[in-house]
Amino acid sequence: MLPLTEQQLLQILPNARPVAGIFLPALNRAMARYKIDSTVRVAAFLAQVGHESGQLRNLVENLNYSAEALLAKFSRERISEADAKAYGRSVGRPSNQQAIANCVYGGAWGAKSLGNKKHGDGWLYRGRGLIQITGRSNYAGAGTGLALPLVDNPELLEQPEHSAMSAAWWWAKHGLNELADAGRFQDIGSVINTGKPGRVPHGAAERKALYDRALKVLA
Repeated sequence: MLPLTEQQLLQILPNARPVAGIFLPALNRAMARYKIDSTVRVAAFLAQVGHESGQLRNLVENLNYSAEALLAKFSRERISEADAKAYGRSVGRPSNQQAIANCVYGGAWGAKSLGNKKHGDGWLYRGRGLIQITGRSNYAGAGTGLALPLVDNPELLEQPEHSAMSAAWWWAKHGLNELADAGRFQDIGSVINTGKPGRVPHGAAERKALYDRALKVLA
């Protein structure tokens, strides 16, 4: 498949207009390196990273949750009702995003699931990049795969080149090209959003709408 053009990228992700020119070469290099090289693979990849990153505009996770949203999104194993009320956004008060990250990505769950063993790892290794790499162990894995010191310098994933490359690395490592080939688009979102196939990912409707649009543009 020929490299993606800026016109195609903006037809698929129109809200990316301010950053499309910066991201286009990074996306083309990342997709070429990790064999995201057919219409269905490119369409699926752009739809998923487009959803995850607010159409290439958000490279760091936003944890600006209300107390109610925290309790709905995360289990009590990860955040208690008292902590949700203490850290969540309320009328006249912003959320304490650092405390939220250390809570929901820390503790026993964070150590087991994300390799976040030190206090503060939850915030330090919050979601970054186009596919939101999260947790010390995932940063370490991506760092090894991309030959980047991501554990020591996690903010490298906020740069377009590394942001796109980390997403394509994660995509290939989790077998998402093969799911795209098989037409299992919802399972791709489920793997990205929940860690395993077979579930309905957050934002499923938007992910599918972006995918359908991408297929038409790339046809």
